[in-house]
Amino acid sequence: MSEIICHCMNVDRETIVKAIKEKNLTTVEEVQDATSAGTGCGGCIP
Repeated sequence: MSEIICHCMNVDRETIVKAIKEKNLTTVEEVQDATSAGTGCGGCIP
């Protein structure tokens, strides 16, 4: 398992990168919709 990026939703870096590549995601909102990362406390969103 790769580094956890979003601790609230337990989403790791590999999951985010895979979603971006496979679905051609270009915005934070698209990544949130696809992975749930950043939809908890928001602390992982720069």
